[in-house]
Amino acid sequence: MPNANPRRWLILIAVMLAFLPIVIDMTILHIAVPSLTQALAASSTEVLWIIDIYPLLMAGLLVPMGTLADRVGNRRILLCGLAVFGVASMLAAFATSAPWLIAARMVLALGGAMIMPCVLGIIRRTFDDERERALALGMWGTVGAAGAAVGPLIGGALLEHFWWGSVFLINVPLMALVLPVAWLLLSRTEATTPGHWAIGQALTLIAGIIALVYGLKAGMAGTQPLPLALGVLGAGLVLLAVFARQQLRTATPMLDLSLFSHPVLVAGLVMALMTIGALAGVELTLAMELQYVLDKTPLQAGVFMIPIMAAAAVGGPVAGYLSNRFGVRAVSSLSLAISAAALGYLAFADFDAPGLAVPAVLAVLGLALSIGLTASSIAIMSAVEASKGGAAGSLEATAYELGTGLGITFFGVFMSRVYGHRLITPADLPPPLAQRAAQSIGDSYVVAGELTQGQGRALIDAGKAAFSTTHSVLLSTCAVMLGLLALVIFVLMGRQVPVGNSARSD
Repeated sequence: MPNANPRRWLILIAVMLAFLPIVIDMTILHIAVPSLTQALAASSTEVLWIIDIYPLLMAGLLVPMGTLADRVGNRRILLCGLAVFGVASMLAAFATSAPWLIAARMVLALGGAMIMPCVLGIIRRTFDDERERALALGMWGTVGAAGAAVGPLIGGALLEHFWWGSVFLINVPLMALVLPVAWLLLSRTEATTPGHWAIGQALTLIAGIIALVYGLKAGMAGTQPLPLALGVLGAGLVLLAVFARQQLRTATPMLDLSLFSHPVLVAGLVMALMTIGALAGVELTLAMELQYVLDKTPLQAGVFMIPIMAAAAVGGPVAGYLSNRFGVRAVSSLSLAISAAALGYLAFADFDAPGLAVPAVLAVLGLALSIGLTASSIAIMSAVEASKGGAAGSLEATAYELGTGLGITFFGVFMSRVYGHRLITPADLPPPLAQRAAQSIGDSYVVAGELTQGQGRALIDAGKAAFSTTHSVLLSTCAVMLGLLALVIFVLMGRQVPVGNSARSD
């Protein structure tokens, strides 16, 4: 490989270090949900917005930020994004109300959106050899999974000794480390795309995605009148249609819509969106089950979830090897089928007496999902030429963030509905308090704190029983969804695709 970049592995280290704080931030919050809910007296709706405003807003910002990086340079946007992310982490750590925390998470989304498109685009442009690229993407997946693995554990350890804001403050020393490393390792000279950055197109895309997602959220959750939710949803669709027309009519589109003509890329995007959504929802559900129902401390809950995340940490290199040997189609479909089977088992497992079976199945789930997600990255990056790696990376990152946000929304709304139907409140509980307690188990705990000791204990016991049933229904539903997704991906990917040879896959 005479033309290979001699610094390519050092560059990989730099972008992986830049990516690490983002994935830690996405999972570390799950373990802190019960603590911040009670500390901020946040409603179930506010908790959902605290969690998913970050991925949902980032989903709208990723493509515009990726295009901006193409215009002014990936290094500059990456370093700016890391600085913004660090400042926003401090704002989130010292939030005194739910709206403040939601606003800080919005700034975090801006920083994350500046970082994410640069990472995959740099990897695609740096590694021309298909096997090295599969290995590099596997290592990138390992860092992502490892960050997710230590996120709950770090969060649990911090909450054992400090207040909930410490889960955000941990990002500040990470930024202090990552910024100088990225500044030193990333090349100061890089090719950029000529032309201006179409801010009008960017705003249209951002507004369209946010309106679309908010309409879906409001409609599913019933937080707004149905006509209003449908109106916002329709406005989002119109804005996205306007954006698509702009892309087709301009000589320098922000997003090359011809990318969607690659069936393998489309399959990879669908897989990334659905799988990451399921994983985010399952992680949140497990964290709540362990703390609310089984009375585990945040640290104990983090330790309990180590098998799923630790196994996920080794899935990246395994996915690269298996994809080179057996093809992306087989690896993707089989990993999803195994994940579905593992979730089906966990839906009815006894977490109070887990034995060896539950940790083992959690490990299988983490490994299978990690392999599937890395395989989707390999499929997406192998479906386009290097010059379009940044755009493909933006699309993949958008699928991850949109999948995370919609997955948490779906799980949250689904959980609230099932929990409300299953909860049997004490007969002497005033109707307004009973109505609030039925919204979520977090609300039940908040209401219980306002009651006498006997009433509070009865409500908490009823909440635990209702949430255990809710937990089983959610995991069973997720298992069915992943099983169906395995079939869809098998069909979409058509035949076995040689990694890196997109021209022959379509």
